[in-house]
Amino acid sequence: MDERTAELMADEDARSEMAAHEFDHEFLHTHLTDERKRAGLLGEIREAIFGAQDGLVSTLAVVSTVAGATSDRYPVLVAGIASGLAGIFSMAAGEYIGSKSQREIFDAQIHDERQEVHERPGEAEAEVAFMFEEDGLPHDKALAIARVMAEHPDVLLKTMIEKELGLAVEEGGGSPLQGALVMGAAFGLGTIPPILPHVFINGEIAVIVSVAATLAVLFSIGALKSRWTHRSWWASGFEIMVLGAVAGIAGYFFGSILPMLLGAPEAVA
Repeated sequence: MDERTAELMADEDARSEMAAHEFDHEFLHTHLTDERKRAGLLGEIREAIFGAQDGLVSTLAVVSTVAGATSDRYPVLVAGIASGLAGIFSMAAGEYIGSKSQREIFDAQIHDERQEVHERPGEAEAEVAFMFEEDGLPHDKALAIARVMAEHPDVLLKTMIEKELGLAVEEGGGSPLQGALVMGAAFGLGTIPPILPHVFINGEIAVIVSVAATLAVLFSIGALKSRWTHRSWWASGFEIMVLGAVAGIAGYFFGSILPMLLGAPEAVA
């Protein structure tokens, strides 16, 4: 254990025994700001992981399907690249529209709660007290806390938004456009491992290398994800890798039988 780690552990032990009034506002402000930034970063990481996984799995399924139907690399590359480009724009547009629509719906709900606080403050106060009771506070203490909040309408409104609607009042959160760019870029990067082997290799060998490269990247993503989920790195990696393996095997299988089902067995080289 190095000296810096020992100091951090000692600080954490000391803070664990401190009472609430002993913490200074500067420390709390810095700590909460860091936690909120970390939460925002984790949201972007979620989008990046989701986009990369989707790009890897969906593209692998497409190229494996086409490779199962023909040993000619050009249809495989065309199908893979077309699928990748379509996925990039589709995922980015979907993320943008979804995030923007969600934010507009949230804004409308917040507007309704704000009206209630200003027009029916007694009802808003009673609702907050009742929700505190549901959380386990005694009736008199719940009423007392709600009474204090009612003296500060902005605090009462924020509490109603978070507890009644289950919405987080975000400050400086990422924009829908930022989320769309992260999602589209991650999906695009995820399309590379399944397609790249078919640029240099033909036939079943290309499929094997494509599947192996995709599974390796998927496992790495799963293992990396465990850093934030606190799961076992190998279990997290293996779980995602199995999903990719199923997609690749199923794609190649259906690609192998599609020509026959469509009455074109000569398509197989």
